[in-house]
Amino acid sequence: MTETVPSAPWRNFYGRRKGHTLKPSQRRYVEQDLDRLSPGDVDREVNPERRALDLDRLFGGRPVRLEIGFGAGEHLVHQAQRRPDIGFIGAEPYLNGVAQLLGKIRAAGVENVRVHAGDARDLFDVLPAAALDRAFLLYPDPWPKARHHRRRFVTPEHLRPLARAMRPGAVLRVATDIPDYVRQALQEVPRAGFDWCADRPADWREPWADWLSTRYEQKALREGRRPHYLTFRRTGEGPARPVP
Repeated sequence: MTETVPSAPWRNFYGRRKGHTLKPSQRRYVEQDLDRLSPGDVDREVNPERRALDLDRLFGGRPVRLEIGFGAGEHLVHQAQRRPDIGFIGAEPYLNGVAQLLGKIRAAGVENVRVHAGDARDLFDVLPAAALDRAFLLYPDPWPKARHHRRRFVTPEHLRPLARAMRPGAVLRVATDIPDYVRQALQEVPRAGFDWCADRPADWREPWADWLSTRYEQKALREGRRPHYLTFRRTGEGPARPVP
């Protein structure tokens, strides 16, 4: 039986959908590759019954990982190259970043990446429960003004559906150079059903062994801001298989 998920509410979207005019090559990537690399029917108008994505069909039974807001896609392609035994989904509403990722996928020749060019919340609506074994939230928009903090990803509106889609023992990685974002993440992510995995300062000051420094991180370092690397593990019932 096909799994269905609850119908999604209407949502505001904050941020940009498109920036500078795409280069001809980038327009070609979007026109030729985006539909082919889509994970499936995420749009609620196309999938009004909110049928869950068939991840086994997409990735042949491989474990699945998600990058939320992949920017220009360098980290996502790096991970996909390292782990061809894993299926990766990237969610990014900014079309210019999507076009850059599609170009990198072509150049690298990776075949284990699917691309959702839209709001990650819509993707959460159609991900099966306990489907993910890892998620990445890397240098998300900090929304620095206090009145905009509710737009940050580390709020219940985003974290609860993400937690539903992650299996017990799955890992969530958060990288940010904004101290107040660290504070909010350490408050809100555990409330959503995660444990913070840190025993010593190096656990949040040093990057992960398979880390690729992104252009956003390089900008933060040039401007004198210290990156923080937070690792959380999904709690809950069920087998907590080790995540490689």
